[in-house]
Amino acid sequence: MDVGERYHEVDPPGALRPWVRKVWTYACPRPSRTVQRIAPDGCPELILDIGHPYEEADADGTFHLQSRALFAGQMTRPIAIRPTGPVEMVGLRFQPDGARDWLGRSLRTATDLRLDVTDRLRGFSPPAGDPDEQARQMIDWLAAHPRDDWTIDPLVRAGVEALAADQPLPARDPTARRALQRRFLDRVGIAPRTLRSVIRFRRVFDHAMAEDAEGWLDAGLDAGYFDQPQLARDFRRFLGCTATVWAREQVELARAIASQTYKPGGPEPG
Repeated sequence: MDVGERYHEVDPPGALRPWVRKVWTYACPRPSRTVQRIAPDGCPELILDIGHPYEEADADGTFHLQSRALFAGQMTRPIAIRPTGPVEMVGLRFQPDGARDWLGRSLRTATDLRLDVTDRLRGFSPPAGDPDEQARQMIDWLAAHPRDDWTIDPLVRAGVEALAADQPLPARDPTARRALQRRFLDRVGIAPRTLRSVIRFRRVFDHAMAEDAEGWLDAGLDAGYFDQPQLARDFRRFLGCTATVWAREQVELARAIASQTYKPGGPEPG
């Protein structure tokens, strides 16, 4: 990272782990204006900009300013963002199936969207320049919310854990498979097959950044891809470019996320 740039992750307390995977903070006092590609990671997130918000590219390439407080639903395609000034933010990364009851509606309605949740975070203002306090306040803010009606669907959670462990889902008849898919769409926002693809793609980065890594193809094979064309298709699908282009272009937040959070691992048991 550049001088002054930082990225840090914090584990949530045990009471929140059924729903929350990580709390993270990021700052970059002197960002470039480089467009950064962010890939799906299988987890919805709640993000508060303490510094200057990013701009995000629409489908036609036009950039618009993101909300200072946003809920990022599941992603099935990449997004392109660029900074507008000094960056500082705190984020809460939910478990893949952990945000349904916080959002209060089906996660399917938020897939591939960044929702403005400024009203829900009104009054929450963690201090700039203090990442530990930012993370602590984010945890305390969520912990203060009533959770008596928050639930974990045991079938969906078992499916998420199996996919995270690269295990097959239990065999089911067609009716039961369709029922599970509907429950996944409600609690996760995407179907089991899509989540499996996202998790496999994220594993590529964990293998690629290991000390003994020998290149993208070997990382892809270690992550479960059959061959280079299959890996290349998912780079196009989830990042919109080749591995070589991504490695050459990505800086700052995109690079920090890739080096820290593209790691296999399932949710805490609910």
